[in-house]
Amino acid sequence: MQPFYYVLTLVVMFGTPLIIFGLKYWSAAYQARAKAKADEAYRELAQKAVVAQSESAGALSAIQNDVAQIAARLTAVEKILKAVE
Repeated sequence: MQPFYYVLTLVVMFGTPLIIFGLKYWSAAYQARAKAKADEAYRELAQKAVVAQSESAGALSAIQNDVAQIAARLTAVEKILKAVE
């Protein structure tokens, strides 16, 4: 057997496990980065949800105040109409 083929065979035999472990390491690192990005996306989504909820609460409070004012005015108009009858 020629020395070149012998060395090539040894490199392939010992290189294959190294490549497999290297790919496993790369895969784990890639998954960790993807998970970190997903966590950051969820965090941003939660912050946007909190902001939207607080804006909705403010709008609801303003609407409730307007409805209360309209109800008070309607009561006053009803009293005036009853007085006119």
